Amino acid sequence: MAKTATFAVVHFSVAFTVGYALTGSILVGSALALIEPAINTVAFYFHELGWQKFEAHKATLAEAFANRV
Repeated sequence: MAKTATFAVVHFSVAFTVGYALTGSILVGSALALIEPAINTVAFYFHELGWQKFEAHKATLAEAFANRV
C-alpha cells in the first residue's frame, strides 16, 4: 500500500507541475492534478476491458488453429 500511496503522490506532483509550468497558474495546476488521475482511472478500466476481449479473442483463434490440423 505504501508503494501505491507514494506513486499517487508522484502522479499528482507531476500533473500539478506540468499544469503549472504550461500555464503559470496554481489553480490550473491544482485542477489538473485532481482531474487527470480521476479520468485516467476510468480510462484504465476501459483499457483493461479491451485487453480482456483481446486475450479472449487470441485464445479463441489459437484454439481454432489447433483444432484445424
